[in-house]
Amino acid sequence: MNIFKKSIFKVLISFLMIAINAGFISAQKAKDNMELSVTKIELGYPDPGVPFYHFKAILQLPKASIIEVEAAVDGKVLRATDLKRVEEVEDLTRPPLAERPPSGYSLSLDGTMYKNLSVIGWVKWQPGQEYNIRITVRMKKTTKAAVDDVFLTASSKVKAPEGASVFDKAWKSYKSVVLSETGGINRVKEPTEVLLAFYPDEAQQLSRDVRVVEVDAKTHSLTEVPSQVYDIQESLAEDNLAPDKNGIPTRKAPLWLPTVSARVAFLADVPAKSSRVFLIYYNNADAMAKLYKTDLSVQGQAPGLQIDNSEFSVILQSNSGHLDQITLKSKPNTPLFHRLETNGAVHWNPDIYVPPRAWTHSADWKSPKGNVTVSGPVIAKSEVWDNLRGVPEVDASVRYEFYPGMPYFISSTCMRINETVNCLALRNAEMVFRRELITHAAWYDIVRDSVIVYDVQNMPDLTDLKMEADVPWIVFFNKEKGIAFAGIQLGYSNSGIESPTRLLNPFFYITGGPWIYWARGLSHTFLSSNMQQVVPVLKGNVFSEKWAYLIYEFDKDSPPYASAVAWQKRLTHPLRIQLVEEVDDRVSKTLQEVFMDKGKSGWEGRNTHK
Repeated sequence: MNIFKKSIFKVLISFLMIAINAGFISAQKAKDNMELSVTKIELGYPDPGVPFYHFKAILQLPKASIIEVEAAVDGKVLRATDLKRVEEVEDLTRPPLAERPPSGYSLSLDGTMYKNLSVIGWVKWQPGQEYNIRITVRMKKTTKAAVDDVFLTASSKVKAPEGASVFDKAWKSYKSVVLSETGGINRVKEPTEVLLAFYPDEAQQLSRDVRVVEVDAKTHSLTEVPSQVYDIQESLAEDNLAPDKNGIPTRKAPLWLPTVSARVAFLADVPAKSSRVFLIYYNNADAMAKLYKTDLSVQGQAPGLQIDNSEFSVILQSNSGHLDQITLKSKPNTPLFHRLETNGAVHWNPDIYVPPRAWTHSADWKSPKGNVTVSGPVIAKSEVWDNLRGVPEVDASVRYEFYPGMPYFISSTCMRINETVNCLALRNAEMVFRRELITHAAWYDIVRDSVIVYDVQNMPDLTDLKMEADVPWIVFFNKEKGIAFAGIQLGYSNSGIESPTRLLNPFFYITGGPWIYWARGLSHTFLSSNMQQVVPVLKGNVFSEKWAYLIYEFDKDSPPYASAVAWQKRLTHPLRIQLVEEVDDRVSKTLQEVFMDKGKSGWEGRNTHK
């Protein structure tokens, strides 16, 4: 190589080195500018949109990217955080609409492009304490992690408000419930119930340590409300993670964890058309049982109980556990009862007539084999079930629920056909009273789109007043005494497993004799033109009802059915419940589904960029 060529080569090498160095410096500078900007970070109180004590950080990334986010509070990494683009922030006066549960993180990688985002995490902060919050963002080119991913970290110290109202820190855990009112009615001490699941080590004393508190959205103050825990069920078997016979691991994480579940009932105040947060605290081994005093009381030997609240007194039959008498507290001298035909109960069925066997009703039970009573300050229950007497092919159940301060109780009945039978009558939802106690009936007629008021005291015996099966409400009242008993239909269902239902002209009706009653005819040829034709009720059929029964005093200057209409609106617009829980540390970061057959999962090759 001559001198000229060598000089040119040296110059080219020099330019190349300068270019490489310049590129490196430029890349290094760009990398150095990759900073995580924390626009805002604060500790927050529970509200319907974020119904738990939390931190919220508003972050800005140097550029839009697919990301993973990890948050740590005082060095403890949170199992999960709530991640949203800033423009996706929802109305905080309402329960959260969108969420990504742990199964979502496990089964589907988040391919969303983020730049301006919010990160929310559970922090059970205490007043005046300072917390160090570290947020790490992993910026990725794809949903999967790679060696060239960029990690950005920011740390901030945040101090909790001084003098804030928080619950006793001896209670280590809580779950959040958001109640939403949709009927436009101010709810005061509304009976509410939620089923909750717990890990066994934190549920050793649920009947003693559960406390329910209401959160004031404006002042953030906490008010403890009467609550009751019952129906505690344990599922303590553990998944077997032992390897197979070849020593190969069966799975990375358990399919399930031992669990304790329980019902928690409480009384809730929720203003019309609003949402309110209730926190359910638990996991305090030293907690003492709390006795809440309400007007609800239960006495007597089951199934013959007497249940009282401030509005009425109910007596259940000692043999069958069915409603025998109900008395309005404001009119103690005008009890409503029946006590004429056979068992004499007010509530008669489910029932079936399979000739030549006797017509049998659930109220004919002498001592039902199933009998459960729940008694407490928020809810009292009586549950009875058995075969229908003389017809072992049919099972039935009757359940009552009572609440403090409410003028109604809930009745749920169910009938299951174990073997096909041929019947003349199959009925449900029957209430029977002595004829002279009732002067009129009223109901909303769907076909005529009007309220029918009918003088039943002058109605000829065994005259049937028919209405549609889904009649929303029906009332018996005594015009002279100013007392009424109403049925509000909350739901009914007819279904079959082995066989579909075969119902002959189902209807609802009122009829009179020495008694006056209403009932649902499911298949009721006994009241048809051809009253001796039988209709099979098929194996596997199930018939269920749910009603609210209301007793009240009415003003003679207002329609006797006005209260029934108002309560029908209230009871058919129950408080809506949304449960929000913290992701526990023991929740696995992977999730395996067990499919019936081998095949594709549907996730293969899915592009999750959003």
